[in-house]
Amino acid sequence: MILYRPYDDSLSSENLSGFFVGWPDPPSPETLLQILQGSTFAELAVDDTTGSVVGFVTAVSDRILSAYIPLLEVQPDFQGQGIGSTLLRRILKRCEGLYMVDAMCDPDLQSFYSSACGMQPSTGVMLRRREYQSGNT
Repeated sequence: MILYRPYDDSLSSENLSGFFVGWPDPPSPETLLQILQGSTFAELAVDDTTGSVVGFVTAVSDRILSAYIPLLEVQPDFQGQGIGSTLLRRILKRCEGLYMVDAMCDPDLQSFYSSACGMQPSTGVMLRRREYQSGNT
């Protein structure tokens, strides 16, 4: 069974492997733990049989007007079970009352965000510094 909960300080990096599949230089579990710690809001999907995190979503916010969802990840073996949709709805609940909540994604994922919670495709700009992809600066 998958349990959902907000991130808290009881989590260790030992429960955070298997994410960022396909990234050339992925963040380590230790770096992922720092990401979760530094996020304004973070929600987790945990496999109750192993205690491992199988999905997570983060949001960074000013807590007044806006939030940005930079990461939503579900391990490949757990995809297609509604975990990503549930995580997205949970993080949006945490951002309730904010005027704008934005997420940047590849075009092939826009329909997921739209069907999961009604987010609308938009245009935007971005800067990617691949040399910092692992989070180790």
